[in-house]
Amino acid sequence: MAKKSVVARNKRRQNLNRTYFPIRSWLKNQMKRTPSLGTRLRIHALIQDLPTNSSPVRTESRCQVTGRPKAVYKDFGLSRHVFREMAHEGFLPGVVKSSW
Repeated sequence: MAKKSVVARNKRRQNLNRTYFPIRSWLKNQMKRTPSLGTRLRIHALIQDLPTNSSPVRTESRCQVTGRPKAVYKDFGLSRHVFREMAHEGFLPGVVKSSW
């Protein structure tokens, strides 16, 4: 299990990302469409004024059960350990062990 504080910090970052995503994407779109350098620099300054933790690259994909940050399957949101256990117990519909 990951520390609760680390999982909570990541959850806060996800919430900030969700809050500021429309603003950030609109500003980035404006920056792409603006030809003048001065306006681009002002828009860039506005993007930099947004909270650092609202950036999407600051969030980690973590296991929903254990909070483990590494080896997480994005489709299921589970780490490889939990995925294996749940697949063997039949909790993941449609997942079967491969054999050939």
